[in-house]
Amino acid sequence: MTTLPHTASNHEAPSPSVRTRHWVDPLTDGTHILIRPLEAKDREREFAFIKNLSPQSRHFRFLSTIKEPSEPLMNQLMDIDYRLRMAYVALAMEGGQLIEIGVARYAAASGDSQCESAVVVADRWQRKGLAKRLMQHLIDAAKASGFEYMMSMDSSANTHMHQLAEDLGFECRTDPLDATQVVYRLKLT
Repeated sequence: MTTLPHTASNHEAPSPSVRTRHWVDPLTDGTHILIRPLEAKDREREFAFIKNLSPQSRHFRFLSTIKEPSEPLMNQLMDIDYRLRMAYVALAMEGGQLIEIGVARYAAASGDSQCESAVVVADRWQRKGLAKRLMQHLIDAAKASGFEYMMSMDSSANTHMHQLAEDLGFECRTDPLDATQVVYRLKLT
């Protein structure tokens, strides 16, 4: 992947390779999983993935209580342009089917030098290094798209996210508007 200079003005269309880039990454238990950009064909898989998360995992991901994603939320999650809005999905074979086991994404408004990120992993795939793998690819994509910073807002009760953010070099601050949340920020340049 070609790296662009890290300025907010470099939010140009990504090369076609960004859309077709994929990796087969090992997890800490030796399992190999496929990571690739999220595509329109993944809509049903993404819906099932979110619906099958535990209530706690859904709450940590969306910072609210939802049972399943609404149509507007699904439209927002699937709106990927590979530049200002990027998502990588992790897939594994299970029972002869390719299933989603994790997703990491970022989004930003045009002209922003900072993107907001989120990551979530299926409950039974947690603590195997998958979130870190997904985030490393996402950080690389954000750098290539010219972002200077990546940030994330999370529940202060999400200790696994705190450890992941620390491992990836994010700084942590209490959200000045909500003491139950923290803001993580990573300098990309």
